[in-house]
Amino acid sequence: MEFAQNSERVKSVDVHPTHPWILTSLYSGTVTIWNHQSQKLEKSFEVTNSPVRSAKFIASKNWIVTGSDDGFIRVYNYETMEKIIEVEAHKDFIRCVVVHPNLPYLVSSSDDKSIKLWDWEKGWICTQIFEGHSHYVMQVAFNPNDSNIFTSASLDGTIMTWNIGSPTPKFTLNGHLKGVNCIVYFNSGDKTYLLSGSDDFTAKIWDCETQTCVQTLEGHLHNVSALCVLPELSIVITASEDGTARLWHTFTYKLENTFNYDLGRVWAVGSIKGNQVIFGFDKGFCIVKIMNGGDSVSSGQA
Repeated sequence: MEFAQNSERVKSVDVHPTHPWILTSLYSGTVTIWNHQSQKLEKSFEVTNSPVRSAKFIASKNWIVTGSDDGFIRVYNYETMEKIIEVEAHKDFIRCVVVHPNLPYLVSSSDDKSIKLWDWEKGWICTQIFEGHSHYVMQVAFNPNDSNIFTSASLDGTIMTWNIGSPTPKFTLNGHLKGVNCIVYFNSGDKTYLLSGSDDFTAKIWDCETQTCVQTLEGHLHNVSALCVLPELSIVITASEDGTARLWHTFTYKLENTFNYDLGRVWAVGSIKGNQVIFGFDKGFCIVKIMNGGDSVSSGQA
């Protein structure tokens, strides 16, 4: 283990593209920025009394953006600590905020069953609402090969793929037996896949071209709550409320390793520089270096 920090429950993690910073959002309503090189706390923002389930860097603007259970999106300048704007965005918990890879857009998803597109160059107005899910929308992810396309995961058990500008989904993936909590795209060979994690204790790998499930990853003992891909190592990571993270090979789908750091349920996973992985837990977060073959650099527990 490279670094471990005890804290309130960590609901999301994000990595700055140029600074050695990790952004964590906490169930307590606070957001923190940690320097993973110096292992020091750089910034802390008291956002709200409600859980902040999602926070992201918008590095081009020196901003962080948060989505919380009070339904507000809030934006802060991480250099000055100034609050830029506060938008009453949803009528229920905000589960996820995602920054568009190259346009001034933010996408948010909520327990009000809607997904909203926000344009910060137009004063953070909502320019589109996507409706179609019949339960909480837990996460959204942009297609890495076409940033006009994003996908959403919902507790209604479905995964929907959308085009920005179109009010109805392009297609829907069905196959999980319970709600879907998390999704992530990855490329393997010359194909694009989607990995999904569910309350049915499984993760599924979907071929985006044929819209079919090519593999189900089984073994977790509770809900699959977070996902991550390490393309340089050909590994996908599934993390669960059972407290473990499992590493799988992207070509063979073989289980490479299982980690348990005794920090409670896993809520978030992110990666730094290809082979360092951040896990967010009930009791804090840790950074682990993953070696070829799926071994961690240290077998010690936090």
